[in-house]
Amino acid sequence: MSRFASLFASIFLVSTTYNVPAQESGDPASGEKIFKRCSICHKLDADESRRGPLLEGIVGRPAASASDYSDAMRAAAAGGLVWTEEQLALFLKRPQGIIKGTWMAFPGLGKSKEIRDVIVYLRQHQN
Repeated sequence: MSRFASLFASIFLVSTTYNVPAQESGDPASGEKIFKRCSICHKLDADESRRGPLLEGIVGRPAASASDYSDAMRAAAAGGLVWTEEQLALFLKRPQGIIKGTWMAFPGLGKSKEIRDVIVYLRQHQN
């Protein structure tokens, strides 16, 4: 199986076995506090400069559509990965387990509530 097919199959398999429903509510204030861990590398404002890519407008955006993404993330994008709330939840749970070779060193958020809260917070920062 090619690297691309393997990557796509693993994303599909995980997306069908772990799901944080988008309709579940989260706490954006809690999400903002949790996002401070992310803000070491990521930004929500295009005027800021950080190591990781801009996350403003990430919900619903095709993967790797901003600059500075790894080859692994670009391969996932070529496979059609879009950052839906469900896909973000999967990735935030275990980034390296979802997209092997991603530059993101963060091990993931362990609690579903934290993941929901961060996604609700990110949703507030759409373009």
